Amino acid sequence: MGKYFGTDGFRGEVGIILTADHAYKVGRFLGWYYNALRERNGDTNPARIVIGKDTRRSSYMFEYSLVAGLTASGADAYLLHVTTTPSVAYIARVDDFDCGIMISASHNPFYDNGIKLIDCYSEKMPEETLLLVEDYLDGKLHVFDQDLTEWPFAHREHIGCTVDYVAGRNRYMGYLISLGVYSFRGVKVGLDCANGSSWNIAKSVFDELGADTYVINNKSNGTNINTNAGSTHIEGLQRFVVENHLDVGFAYDGDADRCLCGRKG
Repeated sequence: MGKYFGTDGFRGEVGIILTADHAYKVGRFLGWYYNALRERNGDTNPARIVIGKDTRRSSYMFEYSLVAGLTASGADAYLLHVTTTPSVAYIARVDDFDCGIMISASHNPFYDNGIKLIDCYSEKMPEETLLLVEDYLDGKLHVFDQDLTEWPFAHREHIGCTVDYVAGRNRYMGYLISLGVYSFRGVKVGLDCANGSSWNIAKSVFDELGADTYVINNKSNGTNINTNAGSTHIEGLQRFVVENHLDVGFAYDGDADRCLCGRKG
């Protein structure tokens, strides 16, 4: 693990360990770095980077900071808005993005947040790239046989643009539906969305597969993510399944890369 990026990204209490300035600098580096890689391969098109976030109050702040850094370096930022970590990984790969960014602290409380970096193959960004990001955060960087401390801002037509990319999230939902081998018709399914990323995806998928879907903890207010809800508090879903005579239940964590399930009986 590096100084900032651990096994689950750069994570910590917002405003103390992880700040908007950190996010801006991560965006500045990634925008410059992936544009430089393209240029070295003879590609003059701007780098394309896709971003998703969970429902924490601070996620919007970090999204805007990342976008400012990316576009200032000349990269284009595509916004999936509130979505799951697996969806960012999927779209980064199938839609040929240079990389993906997920803003989330997973199952942590709302006052924490994190930045997860995903490569174009749906995998965690390679350690060597993460170490370059960390060096830039610390004001020192050796890359492409050069010692760099800063680089110019993009200007005129080279400034990056921001693209509303909710269509990518919808395409991920279609992919999940396509994986269904058996019909859920007549099956009563309970979902605990942890007031997090799965609130606007999970029910739609199960409904499309034919399930009778019942949902709890799908009304985020920015501070209630994971609060007595989701996969870290499975007892809530257990009661919900029993009390409503459901057949099966699924509980997600804040960014829906973790799921626990159980059935009645």
